[in-house]
Amino acid sequence: MTADSGRFSPVLAEARRRHGRRVAVMALLAVIVFAAFSYAGLLDPARYDDFLRPILTLAGDAMPPDFSRWRNWGRPLLETLSMSIAGTVIGLALALPLGALAARNVGWRWLGQPILFFLNTLRSVPGLVWGVIFVAALGFGPLPGVMALSCHSTGMLGKFCAELLEHIDPGPVDALHAQGVGRIGVFRFAIWPQLLPRLLDVTIYRWEHNLRAATTLGVVGAGGLGLEIVTAFHLFEYREASALILLLLALVSLINLFGGKVRAAFLGKTDY
Repeated sequence: MTADSGRFSPVLAEARRRHGRRVAVMALLAVIVFAAFSYAGLLDPARYDDFLRPILTLAGDAMPPDFSRWRNWGRPLLETLSMSIAGTVIGLALALPLGALAARNVGWRWLGQPILFFLNTLRSVPGLVWGVIFVAALGFGPLPGVMALSCHSTGMLGKFCAELLEHIDPGPVDALHAQGVGRIGVFRFAIWPQLLPRLLDVTIYRWEHNLRAATTLGVVGAGGLGLEIVTAFHLFEYREASALILLLLALVSLINLFGGKVRAAFLGKTDY
């Protein structure tokens, strides 16, 4: 027993060290979370005094929704849809090559880090800030909204594309390389079939996000339903604002349903 204990003591010591490091990391994370809650005021009971009353008052003023001006919402609706679709498509078109070049198992290592830094920069700038920049450069309307969504979508989708490529199964890739198949053939028959399902899910989710983001861009003058909602709130037309929010909810639900149909068509699934 003594000999066995001596033989396993380094393993046990290393296990104890790893356990100690995990406990220390978890304790540090707990302290950070507690500090964040405290600094944000979540742990201050006084902040919650009578907080439901204004919310309920606003909800009461917004009911029932007023759809009387629905004839005037056609153009803002089309602007919001066009911004979300165009911004997603442009972002995906730029993200695919940038993500491939940034992936360590596909692109060149010396080029990967600069591209990742560029993608980080694109998604680090909030969409509203991109909207302000492009409204100042291009004027009001949906065009600056499209450019703002494209920049942020490129950063997000490019990062996802790079990570998805880095996590593909290398077995089929190595097998085709061993048979003398070129880069294009390897991508077509080994990489793309693995990438498509996950990239499709991420892109559809990004489209849903861009639809909501296109609405918020109306605050800075990019048009769409966002401008209508902000105008309704400024005029204290809360019933009309609630109707517009319900319209936005219906649009997001339709996109989610459409996304399920697209997944079924591309991936051969029938459970959507």
